[in-house]
Amino acid sequence: MYTASDIWNAQSRAQIILSALAQETRLEVFRLLSQAGPDGMGAGAIAKALDVPHNTLSTHLSILQRAGLIRSERQGRNIIYFGLQDCLTDLMAFLQDECPQAMPTGEDEMVVKEA
Repeated sequence: MYTASDIWNAQSRAQIILSALAQETRLEVFRLLSQAGPDGMGAGAIAKALDVPHNTLSTHLSILQRAGLIRSERQGRNIIYFGLQDCLTDLMAFLQDECPQAMPTGEDEMVVKEA
């Protein structure tokens, strides 16, 4: 059973994660880093892949890192970024516990609109 403080902390964490991923470029960065897996990607490679200016990317990377969605590691002169999947597991657990009616079951079908 969660205490009120646990729920508030989990809710606050969920808001931070959802807010960080609500911006298109940050969502694309997180998707790209998740696909890169344990090798991660350098900032230059991310900027090139997404056609984003380096100074703009730096801001997005900082926001994602503060939200706990990515981490960075210096490797020589380069900084390599990695996606962290644990935060999504925590977010899904929170949503399942606190919003059970909003979570799809095996019987539900997800409808995806084509852009």
